[in-house]
Amino acid sequence: MDLAALTIFRAVVRENGVTRAAAKLNRVQSNVTTRIKQLEEQLGTDLFIRDGRRLVLTPAGETLLPYAERLLALADEARHAVREDRPSGRLRLGTMESVAATRLPALLAQYHQQWPAVALELETGTTGKLIERVREFEVDAALVATPLDPASLGDLFETVPVFREELVMLTPRGHRPIHEVRDVALSTLIAFERGCAYRAYIEKWYLEHGVRPARVLELGSYHAIVACVAAGAGVAVAPRSVLDLQTDASNIAVHELPDIGMIETLLVWRHGHFSSALNALRRTLVTAEDADVAAPMDAVGENGHDACDRARQRPRMRAPPEGG
Repeated sequence: MDLAALTIFRAVVRENGVTRAAAKLNRVQSNVTTRIKQLEEQLGTDLFIRDGRRLVLTPAGETLLPYAERLLALADEARHAVREDRPSGRLRLGTMESVAATRLPALLAQYHQQWPAVALELETGTTGKLIERVREFEVDAALVATPLDPASLGDLFETVPVFREELVMLTPRGHRPIHEVRDVALSTLIAFERGCAYRAYIEKWYLEHGVRPARVLELGSYHAIVACVAAGAGVAVAPRSVLDLQTDASNIAVHELPDIGMIETLLVWRHGHFSSALNALRRTLVTAEDADVAAPMDAVGENGHDACDRARQRPRMRAPPEGG
């Protein structure tokens, strides 16, 4: 059982069939089929059964898959380890959409220029989903919000804080100042799906004060959330940095949430699953955060009506961010 066979096996699973796996691996279909049969012979069991035109993993195949993922990840790590001076190879990074839009563009451009031999693959999701992706070796590391219970990360992960985000409450413009939960005049909370760490923080804030939103309207982007808040559909919570992306925030008011405070964004990876490419990215992120902390903060009014002023001082990405 060699790494090439495991690579082919994983590709057939991920691509849901031999044809797409062969195209992905730049191999002919007959070669992929032969290697799968050879692997089954070596293991003495079938790994797939055919259901019409579809291949389905057998119980043995289901058992083998996580071992294959770990062995291939370890092989990648070994390849990186022998070239610590020159990061190269593939680096799979997961990130919240808000971070991808507000924090990463310039940093990833810098990283790519410095380490062009690294093939960086980026995928987005909520904190909960990204942590699971790291757990299953489906990404090498992820940028996530600190979970409501940091201890939930356990001993399986290593982390380093790289950014700090201020969570604020968004309401329609003209809403009264918010000093406590009972000042919130609208009963609908507009938020991302469960798994979003920022949603968990605001729901905990409600519950600690004996209040529960009458309903939660789940949407898939901050652009849609801000639009619904401006239209009076409810209130929302967001990192202040995402307001930099809004072309028009004139119909919303921004309220500080001192009870919640600053939420750290963590770079998370599995314990022991490290590489020179990931180490170089960690240095890039930590250096950028150190510089950001040293920069003076702009003043923000009581209701945050000037919260977007900083957006005019640096480049903006127009794509609306999603997830937290």
